[in-house]
Amino acid sequence: MYNPISNEFFDQLTVAMERKIPSSIEYYKNEEQEKKQEQQQIKALVKTMEIIKGFEFLVLDTNEKIRLSSVVKFNGKRHRED
Repeated sequence: MYNPISNEFFDQLTVAMERKIPSSIEYYKNEEQEKKQEQQQIKALVKTMEIIKGFEFLVLDTNEKIRLSSVVKFNGKRHRED
């Protein structure tokens, strides 16, 4: 299910990218983990955001791509209610 991100979250992501702030991200890697409420956690720099097949993704310095709508917490701030 698609959950649009808030303007506040978008602003926080933009600041993290521009200032190259190491970020802590809690997210669901896939729908199965989401159903089981099994969150992943990663610490990395957010390099950019891009749209892939109509969905917004974070691109990290680790080359991992995380769908924005799957992010639960970014730098300790909750951005998604389950």
